Amino acid sequence: MSIQVGLNGLSFCVLDTIANKILAFERLNFKTQLTPYLMLKELKKKIGERGEVGQNFSEVMVIHKNNMFGLVPKPLFNKEELPNYLKFNTKIMANDLIAYDEIPNQDIINVYIPYTNINNYIFELFGAFEFKHSGTVLINILLNQNRTNVEPVCYVQVAEREMEVMVISDRKLLFYNQFEYNAKEDFLYYLLFSLEQLQIDMEKVQLKLFGAIEEGDAIYDLCHQYISNISVFVPGNTSLHNEQLENESIDFSFLSSL
Repeated sequence: MSIQVGLNGLSFCVLDTIANKILAFERLNFKTQLTPYLMLKELKKKIGERGEVGQNFSEVMVIHKNNMFGLVPKPLFNKEELPNYLKFNTKIMANDLIAYDEIPNQDIINVYIPYTNINNYIFELFGAFEFKHSGTVLINILLNQNRTNVEPVCYVQVAEREMEVMVISDRKLLFYNQFEYNAKEDFLYYLLFSLEQLQIDMEKVQLKLFGAIEEGDAIYDLCHQYISNISVFVPGNTSLHNEQLENESIDFSFLSSL
């Protein structure tokens, strides 16, 4: 079972690893951004409603989706200095646990703050489990799918009120960040500003949008006015059959954790 937790929503997925089939999926979007306390309350409510609780899962994975993270070059990483990597871009509380994931083959460490109350609750229910940051999963899977392209590619995963921007060039990660937006103009601003800071040529970059986006959407059309090489990207997943997902708006980083 995989659970993705974020202040804007929750996702649950149960996978039969023998039959390679998704048995259950549910996504809950919050109308307004919640606090970690209220998010845990919603999680307890949803898990209590599900009949799968009590089954013996071979693996439980929790994906923490938040902007409380920082990417650190591996040669500069020291696990004794975790708070110093985050103190300039996120508020750290005295009781916060700081964790880190290594991104394979990139010499990058993702340092982040998981939701400790969520981890404690999941441990009480299921015992030992694995957890990661959503950015770790997304970066790893997109890098693996971009092994042959040397030109700059900008991927944007689109969700309601959230966007994740990732730029790859010559098979290396140049940029990854998350932004919250309220209007299509906000979306465009974050996208163009990110590319500008990287000095990416708008005429050469490939923009690949995926997630809650289709051709003809307001966001798609607005981006097309500034970046001509734009497309809706359908991420590949070799382990699951695409027909299982046709009617499901499953977050790609969540799906790729299965």
